[in-house]
Amino acid sequence: MDEQTADKIIGATRHPRMAVAAALGVLTIFLIVATVGELKRLRFIGTGVPATNTISVSGEGEVFAVPDTATFSVTIQEEAKEVKDAQEVATKKSNEIITYLKDEGVAEKDIKTADYSVYPQYDYIQTACRDGYCPGGQQVLRGFQVSQTLNVKVRDTKKAGDLLSGVGSLGVSSVSGLSFTIDDQDKLESDARQQAIEQAREKAEELANQLGVSLVRVIGFSENGGGYPVPYAYGRGGDMMVAMESKAVAPEIPVGENKIISNVSVTYEIR
Repeated sequence: MDEQTADKIIGATRHPRMAVAAALGVLTIFLIVATVGELKRLRFIGTGVPATNTISVSGEGEVFAVPDTATFSVTIQEEAKEVKDAQEVATKKSNEIITYLKDEGVAEKDIKTADYSVYPQYDYIQTACRDGYCPGGQQVLRGFQVSQTLNVKVRDTKKAGDLLSGVGSLGVSSVSGLSFTIDDQDKLESDARQQAIEQAREKAEELANQLGVSLVRVIGFSENGGGYPVPYAYGRGGDMMVAMESKAVAPEIPVGENKIISNVSVTYEIR
């Protein structure tokens, strides 16, 4: 066999090996890229696998606390033919009320204007009837009413009655919306929620034991709850106004207790 023939045989043998090696290299790269992409998509092994066997339980938590804050509203209404005259009287009374509250220990940040309005006031004048014909009446401007409402927060609930009596004697139009709340409501709601979750967990463990299964993980949670403050209202008018201005007797205001309730629903995967 001559040298030229030998080279042809060697070349024919080498080229298929090179082709197979190249194909294996391409296939390896493809598999690596596909595997990396799949891992990125899944992120964690088991992610996205829906739970097929579950149980749902509910729990309720209750927390009671004595309110430490009282809130109420004070409204001043004054009417005059000119807006500035009505504003002047209303402002004078408002300033007197604010000064009184501050002197009684209410912080400036706890006195807030909730509303300030100016409304025209009309009288409806009916035109006299003539020869059996009664023409329509007309509205005649009587003046203007200025209304200002202050929201007051009292951090010493024992003083609520005295403050109500005090502002009532300063010529206000109404004192209303008295309610007792808890300043740190979030802490109580958290405590009630914790009780509800623990009750739900105990129910789930008992149910799992009865069914002969094991709890795996929490896959669902919802809460529906909140505080239930004891409502109080204090209004004045007519005889009440006269009594307050003449005697200035502070009313007895029971504070009571507020109940904070949390209801939760928890779903567990079981196996």
